[in-house]
Order: sequence, then structure tokens, then C-alpha cells
Amino acid sequence: MSEEAGRRRRGQIYVALAAVAWSTAGVLQRQLTLDTSTQVFGRAAFAGAALLGYVAVVERGQVLRGFRSVGGAGVAVALCVAIASGCFISALNHASVARVLFILAVAPVLAALLAWATLGEPISRRTALAMVLALSGVAVMLGAPGEASLTGDGLAFVAALAFSAMIVITRWRHEVSMTPATCLSQAILVAAFLPFATPGDISGDDLAWLAALGIGQIGLGFALLTVGARLIPAAQVGLITLLEVVLGPVWVWLALDERPGTLTLVGGAIVIGAIVLQTREAPSPDADEEPVLTAPH
Repeated sequence: MSEEAGRRRRGQIYVALAAVAWSTAGVLQRQLTLDTSTQVFGRAAFAGAALLGYVAVVERGQVLRGFRSVGGAGVAVALCVAIASGCFISALNHASVARVLFILAVAPVLAALLAWATLGEPISRRTALAMVLALSGVAVMLGAPGEASLTGDGLAFVAALAFSAMIVITRWRHEVSMTPATCLSQAILVAAFLPFATPGDISGDDLAWLAALGIGQIGLGFALLTVGARLIPAAQVGLITLLEVVLGPVWVWLALDERPGTLTLVGGAIVIGAIVLQTREAPSPDADEEPVLTAPH
């Protein structure tokens, strides 16, 4: 195996492991016996501590310098991540893991539309088709009888919008380090939810599950992604991280017998197909891939 092939293989493995770590969010959250505010607060506290340690390693001890380097764009990214993370955990308290993850999966498609509206990035036929498919998949899920939850679906969709905004901001200011910004997002969550949380209710078991969520699911997942994403193309990163959407419902199905309905699975499969269509390797320069939407006026 050549050195380049070895780099790609390591990158693929790291990103896949990151997706596996992220996919445990649902099954870990289902073990908690706490109210939503305490769940968000506790998870963010552990995640913030883990990410702060990671920032110290990446910045070689120059933590303040790392946080100063993110600037206004980094603060905007932190706010988006905080909103997405808070809404994600809250949504899990009102809807099935599969439903929440499938709705969150539309974030890359929403990001393409947002980038067209704000940055003037053209939308190709392939991306336009992916948007139609993804929204169709969500529509199928929303029509599932007995499964719809206005609160859960709404929170999941807000999380997807926040993630899409984060993607666009980082694309616009690609020099901004995501590591300190992500750490800052957890500090924002701690400050925002502490007044409503009841830390005194956190028992030994809940403490362990919160630590697993914050340190393992977020901290380890993010560390693996930052290493792996530097070794492979962005399109591959997008495809491999879809493992989170596939594995998340599987874990709760196997461990807790939480079975999503048929329409949720069908709609989720359509959404995943749309994201695969959008994030597959870009065509060659001479391929027929003219934009169908150009910069808005």
C-alpha cells in the first residue's frame, strides 16, 4: 500500500470512528432520568471540559490565543453549535432517535440553499435534485400516523437549520478553527441552561451517562473527525459521517427495542439517498453539471 493510500485509509477509519461515537447519542440519552435542562447542562459541562483539554493540546498550551483567533465568525459558529446541540438533546425527549437523526440529516442540503442565498454559491442540478429528495423524505416522515411530534420535529428541524448555518459560516471563514469555537459552544450551553437545571438531582448513574455523552460522544467524536478530515476529501467525510444517521437508530433498536415506524424508515432512506447524491465525488470539469440557481439578486 502506497503512503498516500495509507493516509486515505487512516482518514476513512478516523472519520468512521467519529461517526460511531456520534451515533451513541440516542442510546446514551435514553439512559438518563433527568429533566431536559439538566441533560443539556450536564452533557455540555463534560463536553466543554473535554474539548478544553483538546484545545490545550492542539494549541500547545496557548489556550487564550486559540480562543482569540476565532474572532466574530468563531463566536457565530459557537452560537450555531450551541443552538443545534441544545435542540438535538431536547428533540430526543419528544421524538424517536431515528426521526430526530433523519431530520438532522437534511442539514447539508439546507446548507447548500443557505450558501446560495448568502454567499452566492451556485446550486447544480444534482444539488437541486438532492434538495427535492431530502424534503420529500422529511414530508414522508411527517406524515407517519401516530409518530408525529410537533415539538420534537420542530426542535430537530431548528437543529438542522443551526447546523446548516454553521456549515456556511465555516465555509465563508474557512480559516476559523472549529476546535475553540466548539468548546465555546458548550460553555454557552452551560451558562444558558444552568438557571433551569437541577445539578443536585444528578445521581451516580446519570453522572456516568452524562460523562459518556460529553466526553465520548462529543469530545472523542470531534477529536477523531478533526484528525481524519484532514486526510480525505470533504465529499468522503460527508458520506462516511452518514454512519451516524444509520447506526443511531440501530443502537436504540437493539438495546431498547425502540422501533421506528415504516414511514419514518422510508422517509429516512430517501433523506440518506439525497445526501449521498449531493456529497458524492464531484464530476469531472467537462461533465454536464451546469448550475440551475446562481447568486440571488
